[in-house]
Amino acid sequence: MTTTMVAGASKLHSSVVEATELPRIIQLTNNLYGAAFSLMKLLPARYILDRAEAAGTLTPGTPVIETSSGTFALGLAMVCRLRGYPLTIVGDSAIDRELYTRLTMLGATVEIVEDTGQPGGIQGARLARVEELRRLRPDSFVPGQYDNPDNPAAYGTVADLIGTTVGPVDCLVGPVGSGGSTGGLAAALRMSDPALHLVGVDTHGSIIFGTPDSSRMLRGLGSSIHPGNVRHTAYDEVHWVTAPEAFHATHDLFRTHGLFMGPTSGASFQVAAWWAQHNPNSKVVMVLPDEGYRYQSTVYSETWLREQGITPAANPAGPVLVDHPLDAAPAWSRLLWARRRFDDVMVPGAGA
Repeated sequence: MTTTMVAGASKLHSSVVEATELPRIIQLTNNLYGAAFSLMKLLPARYILDRAEAAGTLTPGTPVIETSSGTFALGLAMVCRLRGYPLTIVGDSAIDRELYTRLTMLGATVEIVEDTGQPGGIQGARLARVEELRRLRPDSFVPGQYDNPDNPAAYGTVADLIGTTVGPVDCLVGPVGSGGSTGGLAAALRMSDPALHLVGVDTHGSIIFGTPDSSRMLRGLGSSIHPGNVRHTAYDEVHWVTAPEAFHATHDLFRTHGLFMGPTSGASFQVAAWWAQHNPNSKVVMVLPDEGYRYQSTVYSETWLREQGITPAANPAGPVLVDHPLDAAPAWSRLLWARRRFDDVMVPGAGA
């Protein structure tokens, strides 16, 4: 069963940002719902600039400088173009040709940096370059998606939308990158129900929840740094999924439910569908961050997948339950985080 519920469909919008920043709330099964965004990072990009304008730290003509190699860059470029702010995006090779074209067409200057081995990997290199540019342009504004509390705060409107369309929620599942969407949504939803179960979806090679830093084929979630907006004590459960598993789930989300989404949405769907099946009396909402059009030449391309040596495959056995992040298997793994601090989880022998 697939039922789409749209709030305010007949409203006249003042801009494409207002028209597309909120998700569609879609029921996939009896107890599984998706918050399907066209471009999720558009919401925090707009909200952060709104707050900066209100505070007087962002005034007409102020240069905006930010690091991103994905959807936050695109969302920021859309808002800056509409409001007349010159934008510089510091990214890396994950900015594919299609995204680069869209960013530059929107007037953004794009700088590509390389990983030179400093702490934090490529994300550390990007942040270092942003700091250099900030010193060169002291009048500039840096949104700082990783640490700016306005990032998670932006999702209060999404929590309101979920509340009016779905009602009380037992479990929220979503991919974790900057920590804004899952952390912000959980904080807002827990104002009415502190028992809300929060499941974070990560990937192997990401240090956010304690696995060793390494290259990641599954982009858009995970990190080589610890973003300030990731509040570890908010998470009840963490799953690590692999690229082949997530890519298969991405395809399956489209084949089964007609939702043409990106790979982070596939990762979220993989975990949320399993959780909903094993908790049939719980109402589950999953975050689906962006649509699949950017990934037609990669995740949806058999040629590209073959060139990368990836065969999308389901994991019917489900996740392996582990007691410590360093025990995470090279396949889908699950840890009961139990709202603990990062340092407490990482103690050898620590268990939930």
